[in-house]
Amino acid sequence: MKEKVNTFDTIVVGAGMSGGWAAKEFSEQGFKTLLLERGPNVEHLKDYPTTNMQPWEFPHRGRLTTQEIKENPIASRCYAFREDAKHFFVKDKEHPYGQVKPFDWIRGYQVGGKSIMWARQVQRWSSFDFEGPERDGYAVDWPIRYNDLQDWYTYVERFVGVSGNKDGLDTLPDGDFLKPWESNVVEDYFSQQMKKHYQDRHVIYGRCAHLTESKPIFVEQGRGLCMSRRICQRGCPLGGYFNANSTLIPWALKTGNLTLKPNSVVHSVLYDETQQKAIGVRVIDSETKTSQDYFAKVVFVTAATLNTNLILLNSKSNRFPNGLGNDNGLLGKYIAFHNYRATINAEFDGYPEYTTEGAKPTSHYVPRFRNVYKQQTDFLRGYAAGFGASPVRETQRDGFGDALKSNLLQTKENGLWRVNSHMMGETIPKETNQVSLDDEKTDAWGIPQLNIDVDYDDNDEKMIQDFFEQFTEMYTKAGFSNIRIHDNKRRPGNDIHEMGGVRMGKDPKTSLLNKWNQLHECKNVFVTDGACMTSTSTQNPSLTFMAISARAANYAIEQMKKGEL
Repeated sequence: MKEKVNTFDTIVVGAGMSGGWAAKEFSEQGFKTLLLERGPNVEHLKDYPTTNMQPWEFPHRGRLTTQEIKENPIASRCYAFREDAKHFFVKDKEHPYGQVKPFDWIRGYQVGGKSIMWARQVQRWSSFDFEGPERDGYAVDWPIRYNDLQDWYTYVERFVGVSGNKDGLDTLPDGDFLKPWESNVVEDYFSQQMKKHYQDRHVIYGRCAHLTESKPIFVEQGRGLCMSRRICQRGCPLGGYFNANSTLIPWALKTGNLTLKPNSVVHSVLYDETQQKAIGVRVIDSETKTSQDYFAKVVFVTAATLNTNLILLNSKSNRFPNGLGNDNGLLGKYIAFHNYRATINAEFDGYPEYTTEGAKPTSHYVPRFRNVYKQQTDFLRGYAAGFGASPVRETQRDGFGDALKSNLLQTKENGLWRVNSHMMGETIPKETNQVSLDDEKTDAWGIPQLNIDVDYDDNDEKMIQDFFEQFTEMYTKAGFSNIRIHDNKRRPGNDIHEMGGVRMGKDPKTSLLNKWNQLHECKNVFVTDGACMTSTSTQNPSLTFMAISARAANYAIEQMKKGEL
């Protein structure tokens, strides 16, 4: 009887962006779906405690206390871990892990996951990204190409809402866009200068998951337009940016086919030796620590990259003593990420008669231009970059009382502009970059801790230097002055774009998943979050996670209808 009560058509592990898409597709198409989340529920609008607070309502004006920084040396290095959003982040003490090499594991354990406080940048990958490993001889060949995802990108974009401009670039395919935000005069100027001096370097509007115009689908979702408050990490009362809480999960719940179960820590995927397939998952209640099993025909593991690796490594049986589907010993290996270490800033003495008004939720973007069509450098692959410009504003801070107040309100512009760029480099997946289960240490729920052994290499160092050289040249040609470069020594993981460990591929000997994101050795288990990625490209990965999740879920639905799963 218990088994019957706990039985569903599908189980989805992790209620973030990837899991939200899987849950939506299954529920929408009539399948009874269990969505498991290890953290508490966060209901859209209801559970955004700071979303309408004014700066002066925060005791520390948005800053962390010295004690909080001391207690959270990892989380506090994340740009969004501040007084207004700290409640959405995992605290260091509560969820320890092993660092063979320094690694900042940034986590958000709640319904919605990190989709609540993500940076909302959404770029499609191109053919150059999916063909890269085969062409350049690293990782393994992707089992899919851009054409396999093209329609799914469109499908996702229409539901999410993506602001962007049709740029016609083969390195960054256009999508189904809402109108873009306006550029300021210096952003436009830099874009024109790059067109003047280079044929392959483009400065474009940064594509972001924000609603700049309304459509029936967004009205149906209950979402309003983005007001560019730029405090998105708190959760948006307007639904102006996309997160799983405002769209995917409510959409799935209203079908009546979704059971959402927060506070459910997934211990492992259950494998039946007789049936030779997965039959469900073991769950530990995060509050009571009691264990319960849930059953389904299909299991989607989308717990975010490293936790997905952890769950599968911990899913041991006689058939799979080293983790589910891990016949080749590659589970947990070939982890990669994005290199955000390099920044460059400068000043521009021009257009003093112009200024900016208000704010916008994105900056400009420079798609990858190194090693695209042929190998140009002594390092593999390349980098993209952000670009932003703002007028330099000076404030007088002299005086006391009313005099100080009056001076603070007299902000003046000096005619200069501040410009800046940051690098987002592609790292090469290596077998030595890996995660594993600790033999001795367990967490509060009796699950082995994860040990993370991930680091930069010489390829990354060469790429950083090239970024400095190329952008210094670009800034100089644009007439920018006082150019300053900086290596912020950011630790791997702080990019929050870790990928791999359960990579897709064509050959079961060299990969864990096939082209439909099924485990080669256990076809009713799918992995569609960052863990499935064969390589990292230079683009933000979230849109690709979502497109892959939607594609895999619909394939699973087809197979279930045929009785194949």
